[in-house]
Amino acid sequence: MLEKNSESQVHVEKIEEPRSGLSIAFGIERLGLIPMRAPILSCVVLVLLLIGAVFGVHRIKIDDSLSQLFRSDSKDYKQYEAVTKRFPATEFDVLVVVEGKTLLARDNLEKLRDMVTDLQLVEGVRGLVSLFSARQAPEPGKLPAALFPNELPEGAAYDKFVETVKSNEIIRGKLLSEDGTLALIVLSLEPEVVGSNKLSKVVGDIRKIMADDLGGSGLNAQLSGVPVMQLEIRNAVERDGLTYNILGILAGCIIAIIFFRKISFMVAAAFPPMIAILLALGGLGWANFNLNMFLNVMTPLIMVISFSDSMQLTFAARDRLIAGQDKFTAFKNAVLVVGPACVLTHGTAGISFIALQFSDSDLIRKFGEAGLAATIIALIAVLSLVPVFGVLFVRNEKIFAVKFQSADAGVQALRNFCYWIAVRMVGRPGLFSLLALIVVGGLGIIYANLEPRYRLADQVPDKRQAVAASSRLDAKLTGANPVDVLIEFPKGQSLYSPETLKTIADVHAMVEDSAGVGNVWSLETLRRWLAEKAGSNDVATLKEYVDLIPEHLVRRFIDKNQDAVVVSGRVPDVDSSQLLPVVNKLDHSLDKVRAEHPGYEIAVTGLSVIAARNSASMIEKLNHGLTIEFLLVAIFIGLAFRSIVVMFSCILPGIFPVVLSGTVLWLLGEGLQFASVVALTVSFGLGLSATIHFLNRLRLETKPGVTPELAVERATVLVGPALILTTVVLACGLVVTVFSDLPSLRLFGWLSAFSMVAALVADLFILRPTSMFLINLSQKLRGRGGQPAPIEKA
Repeated sequence: MLEKNSESQVHVEKIEEPRSGLSIAFGIERLGLIPMRAPILSCVVLVLLLIGAVFGVHRIKIDDSLSQLFRSDSKDYKQYEAVTKRFPATEFDVLVVVEGKTLLARDNLEKLRDMVTDLQLVEGVRGLVSLFSARQAPEPGKLPAALFPNELPEGAAYDKFVETVKSNEIIRGKLLSEDGTLALIVLSLEPEVVGSNKLSKVVGDIRKIMADDLGGSGLNAQLSGVPVMQLEIRNAVERDGLTYNILGILAGCIIAIIFFRKISFMVAAAFPPMIAILLALGGLGWANFNLNMFLNVMTPLIMVISFSDSMQLTFAARDRLIAGQDKFTAFKNAVLVVGPACVLTHGTAGISFIALQFSDSDLIRKFGEAGLAATIIALIAVLSLVPVFGVLFVRNEKIFAVKFQSADAGVQALRNFCYWIAVRMVGRPGLFSLLALIVVGGLGIIYANLEPRYRLADQVPDKRQAVAASSRLDAKLTGANPVDVLIEFPKGQSLYSPETLKTIADVHAMVEDSAGVGNVWSLETLRRWLAEKAGSNDVATLKEYVDLIPEHLVRRFIDKNQDAVVVSGRVPDVDSSQLLPVVNKLDHSLDKVRAEHPGYEIAVTGLSVIAARNSASMIEKLNHGLTIEFLLVAIFIGLAFRSIVVMFSCILPGIFPVVLSGTVLWLLGEGLQFASVVALTVSFGLGLSATIHFLNRLRLETKPGVTPELAVERATVLVGPALILTTVVLACGLVVTVFSDLPSLRLFGWLSAFSMVAALVADLFILRPTSMFLINLSQKLRGRGGQPAPIEKA
């Protein structure tokens, strides 16, 4: 059945036809035979579905919320959500960061003030806070004058004025760095602008004013803040979607045409995955799914899921055409022989997406739901369209058979390579299996030492301004990320009651004293300023000044019902493992205030706080789900093949890509991030495609009179070339994500691509000897001597 000629070429004598009996996919693969009976009608139905899918794609919206990862039903998130609604400040703030050694030079300060004036006139800006908002010490009975006079002083008087500005308690360390080289301007946008397409125009107008007004000053101006980050995420998601579609499709078409050398086979192999992408995205649009940083990789994932099986089906039909079968019979038998494995590969991918349902994150659960739906659509598209396109587009199969029987150099070279590996792997299966066990075990120990990692900057495009501007705020003004302490009053207590003001003062002091937290603002900031500059602790004066402040500024710290306030600080964007001790220490220190002021509800919240508290546990839970997935998938495959040998055979090659990828992360110092653990979870299910196709082929080759060694060698030669080609295509389809501006997507892409290649290595160098060893062990246990042990029976 398998021989090698003098030119070192492997030839397959006979193509295995479908076996009778119960299919390992329980007959689901036969769905692919239905459209073959009426290919023209099937294409008409397909066109109608594609038209509907196009409209569905246009329904897809982009979810650019920075809190999307932590969106859940947890108490922490519900509290954070309530605070953002009651104190709508941070999520509508654009931060203008202006920096330069000559920032406080007289001419530059004038230019900066002109820019601030112009920024207030931008349509969509409802308010602005800057160093020019500061006031002088108030005089009794008079409104406080502006700190900056209309006409700036000159000479020595100006130098003295600069020192006064730098020492002002309201702006020092908050709106102006201690060294006077960085200024922060906070623009509060209208909420309806942030949530609409108008945001792009508003940010564009702000950038233009910055460039025009500061031209020739030598100052560097950048934008940050939640709206800018959301806009950059939105633009990156839109750009990435186009990139992934084009590059992924090109990779599939180019590799298919190189090896098949016929347009008709390229169409049969590459077009079904492309159509599956459009149908899946259209379906997600009609189901009201929003595009986000994870769903944005759905295009390459669908390509991965579907292209592997479309290549296997096309290869199988191609071999049958070369063997002399007509095109209808060839594609029909390809569906019956390879189709069951296609169903199982989609099944394992589906289990991977189901495993994501154990996450606490709504975003990751939605990604799992979308992936499961896309997997089902991809399976139906591949099983249906490959044979339909084959029957419609393959022409002159007899001429094709004669031509390629003697001129199939590309595929033949791959078969020679696969044969060379198979012979060596089955030669000493026990030794290679032991080595595989030691390697996987060692890598598993390294993987177990990976620590969870999370930074907000990893979710935002790092090749744009927002991250760079935030890093400057981290360096000069203690940070750009807010930490809020919510204080809710008990019934009977008002905003200006002595007990309430004392509580606010105590909380403010605790936040100020907390290491790692700076730039603290609250009602207490105004009260202290009045006490120091005006010598007034009168509540009536405090209330008067609060009433003078624009409402959008008051809403930053005081609820409109005046039954709650927020003390707000800032922290740098560091890894959540570094931030968690700061948050916990602050929360613990507030216990003293809670004890001294019973009835006042005091809670530490904010996006940074939620990330610090929940990211590690969420990542660890996903990682534990991956461990459970190993077991579930092995049992699933074992039950499908009805074989204990198969169940144990797929464990080591299935785990190897995960632990090897984890080791690479460990070597790079990356740790386990959301993107990496989701990539490993999905890649595990997708990587088993090669394993399933090999085991399915081995099942067909295992028969009386054929030794296990020969069965393994023949199965390797028959499925190996398609597995190698599909891995190359899939890796190319996933690695295009390295062009993304989003660090999390770049990590997801290269790690998934690496996992796919590692899965191929595991299939060639671990699965072969392991399955050979287990078959031999099964024979000894059954006392069957040299007879082959059918792997389709337990």
